[in-house]
Amino acid sequence: MNIGNTINKTVERLSLDCCRDGIFHEVHDNVPLPSNDALREIVTLVREILFPGYFGQSKVSAESIDYHMGVNLERLFRLLKKQVMAGLCFAVDPKDETFSVDAMRKKAVGITDAVIEKLPEIRDVLSTDVEAAFNGDPAATSFGEIIACYPVIRTLSNYRLAHELHLQGVPLIPRMITELAHSETGIDIHPAAQIGHHFTIDHGTGVVIGATCIIGNNVKLYQGVTLGALSFPLDENGNPIKGIARHPILEDDVIVYSNATILGRITIGKGSVIGANKWVTDSVATGSKIYKNVKIHNGFEDGNGI
Repeated sequence: MNIGNTINKTVERLSLDCCRDGIFHEVHDNVPLPSNDALREIVTLVREILFPGYFGQSKVSAESIDYHMGVNLERLFRLLKKQVMAGLCFAVDPKDETFSVDAMRKKAVGITDAVIEKLPEIRDVLSTDVEAAFNGDPAATSFGEIIACYPVIRTLSNYRLAHELHLQGVPLIPRMITELAHSETGIDIHPAAQIGHHFTIDHGTGVVIGATCIIGNNVKLYQGVTLGALSFPLDENGNPIKGIARHPILEDDVIVYSNATILGRITIGKGSVIGANKWVTDSVATGSKIYKNVKIHNGFEDGNGI
């Protein structure tokens, strides 16, 4: 047996297959690549900035917080700028004659500056999420316990940063950031989803929130909830049509209990409650309480629901 010959043949076949199948990302000089390790450090820094004393440097005090905040923000800017640029470059062909590393770098600086400037607003919203988690769990003893222990806050820290990057038009990086949270907590939130304030997920494991979901204020989900899509419409070539609204809308004050599945572009009306293990594929009127296994129809004229 000629091992060298086998290896050479396999190298040739694998190399050709990579180029043909589009699973090979070619590296170019001076063009950064997205890095999960760098993004993990970015997430750690963001959590430390948003919740000082709970993540990262534990010895921060009222007297030293300005110093720690400044150091962390400067490091965050450097790391995030490089990853934003990597995402921007990843989405284009560096061989294109219109591609410019300098132009990408300038765009990345502008986006990073805008995201850093949004951090106080992100923290304001996250503080409402902490409040919602505390008020929604009788076992919670303090806001500190929520921040330090509850997976929903770790997940939402990632999501709300990733969502801002998504709004700024950054490719790939937002999804990588939310997938880091998915791996850490078992909660899968697409960065394109729109989620209001005072949002919480109790326990959290197994929750899925799709890209085109719109979630209002004061919404609570339990573990195992899926806010997903029905079968995808196909184009003339039989490929799924992308970019269409295909996930649910949850209006304000909705509660969805464990392992419920809500699919398609339907609306769960304000103040509704969806019981555990329910399968919902039709819109639900305002104030509905869905506990039994019954079919829900659109357009309750009296607004009473079931």
